[in-house]
Amino acid sequence: MKERSRAVTIIAWILQILAAAAFLSAGIPKLLGNPMMVDMFNTIGVGQWFRYVTGGIEVGSAFLLLLPGRAVFGAILLMCTMAGAILTHLLVLHTPPTGPVGLLILVAVIAWLRWDQIRVLGQANA
Repeated sequence: MKERSRAVTIIAWILQILAAAAFLSAGIPKLLGNPMMVDMFNTIGVGQWFRYVTGGIEVGSAFLLLLPGRAVFGAILLMCTMAGAILTHLLVLHTPPTGPVGLLILVAVIAWLRWDQIRVLGQANA
């Protein structure tokens, strides 16, 4: 397996730290019942349980982004979550999905940079 350059590794870690901070700051208010989050999920209309699920995914995935060898899994979970957020903004909230699109791009880059983590796990299980 080809070894990554030090610069690419540093860039990946910087992006992972930024993404983790963003998703912690988005997920924690959902879990703590911030009134703005409660109102938004009332508008979405699925129920407050979905606020907890979404917040849990965001916080849990933020921690995965910071664990060596596991960042790709956090990024993939967050890509799915941001795809859902984009659709929700467009189809339910009728607001521009600027934030979720930016975050989707960020975690997609992280997944691409850390894709080798999947191969490494696959080889360890073979």
